[in-house]
Amino acid sequence: MLKKILILDFGSQTTQLIGRRIRDLGVYSEIVPYHALDKQNPEEIWGIILSGSPFSVNDPNAFKIDVDKLFSFGVPVLGICYGAQLLMHELGGKVAKSKTREYGRTHLSFLNPDDDLVRGMSEGSQAWMSHSDTIIELAPGFETIAKTSDIPTAIYRSKDKKVWGVQFHPEVQHSEEGNTLLKNFLFICDTSENWNTASFVDMTVNALKEQLGDDKVILALSGGVDSSVAAALLNKAIGDRLTCIFVDHGLLRKNEFEDVLAMYRELGLNVIGVNAKDYFFSNLKGVTDPEQKRKIIGKGFIEVFDREAAKIKDVKWLAQGTIYPDVIESLSITGMVIKSHHNVGGLPKEMKLKLVEPLRLLFKDEVRRVGLQLGMPHSMVYRHPFPGPGLGIRVLGEVTPEKVAKLQEADYIFITMLRKWKLYEDVWQAGAVLLPVYSVGVMGDERTYDQVVALRAVSSRDAMTADWVHLPYEFLAQVSSEIINKVPGINRVVYDISSKPPATIEWE
Repeated sequence: MLKKILILDFGSQTTQLIGRRIRDLGVYSEIVPYHALDKQNPEEIWGIILSGSPFSVNDPNAFKIDVDKLFSFGVPVLGICYGAQLLMHELGGKVAKSKTREYGRTHLSFLNPDDDLVRGMSEGSQAWMSHSDTIIELAPGFETIAKTSDIPTAIYRSKDKKVWGVQFHPEVQHSEEGNTLLKNFLFICDTSENWNTASFVDMTVNALKEQLGDDKVILALSGGVDSSVAAALLNKAIGDRLTCIFVDHGLLRKNEFEDVLAMYRELGLNVIGVNAKDYFFSNLKGVTDPEQKRKIIGKGFIEVFDREAAKIKDVKWLAQGTIYPDVIESLSITGMVIKSHHNVGGLPKEMKLKLVEPLRLLFKDEVRRVGLQLGMPHSMVYRHPFPGPGLGIRVLGEVTPEKVAKLQEADYIFITMLRKWKLYEDVWQAGAVLLPVYSVGVMGDERTYDQVVALRAVSSRDAMTADWVHLPYEFLAQVSSEIINKVPGINRVVYDISSKPPATIEWE
């Protein structure tokens, strides 16, 4: 039994960061929907954290929780932002619109600096607020631990229970001593360190052996680090009962199919390469809607895998390299879909194979560490993330073989130059995007009317947020010149300087 800090998700964009911070402190955390408390075993839980939410607790459709059930677990509880307000609202306190909305940096003033939750934090500690409601009256039996210049209660605690609430986000980097607060909560919960790369590998390999038994598995390889690490984990767990299928849907990078196939075979994986370019291009003909493209590609993957699985006797499982951000962005508990992902958003209702997703609870940097733990080469583990739909969502509008070929050349120049300038590992993800935009240009004495390519390079830790990379002007100038001179049909190159949020990493 792996004990955990349970995080109840009320729909905040930063819920997953809470889980990351807890794991970074060496303790296993698990995020579940706010309404899944009944399914939890109290013996497996050290403490419970309630996340933020886009709702107000006073909204008619706000997410609620049975606090009696919550307290029946007998473990420490920490409410964050909406979670803190919800506890007060349900216990008899008052939450109302704040006269001064707090968004961004603020500073804490402690009324009780010796409280267990805030011990070691500094007076005036910077905290990151993001709320329009505030607690105007505490429930009976609670007291204020800290305030800010604008709100009377920034941190509170129960006088007789191990229950705390904070009206800011300790999980974000802008809360300078947020890790201290979370570490204090773990101490209150009497946790022990049980989470690291080695323990994840051992736990997952054992779980896969139990889950899969003597069954055979077919793995949906994409060429990226996620599916590659999933393959290595499964290979460690079940050996030759794993068959890897690497599909060339025609939307990979230049030479990627051949290069990656060779790399997989060097790892000792049983890999079958499938050329399905014509099939995918035929299905994508005339399609321009990004969501429809994603789902067509996802559905196509499953259909190709089903055909290949039929050639192998007794295959019961389809493995995928789904990771946390894929799941989070594909289906939010608020009902708002940011984007569908081919791993989780495009599966047919009557798929013939059962799914196994060994990386579903990991963030990207955790996946990389697991890859290294498994002995995978650095060059594979630290390859940039590449979307499952591939260049299909980097060719804006209709996808054709001609457009993909054009983009492959531009993208190849960009990535090759990043490596040449030793910038590749300073960038979390990079790629080129072919825009459905034509612009006037001049080459020699001739007028041109050709397409525009946008370059995108971002830094990120977990794909939940990302910032554009300040690449050197000289580098961008050289890349632009190379693309325009060497890729027919492109006469203009632009650089995307938008961050996530408000933009996404991919354009579609």
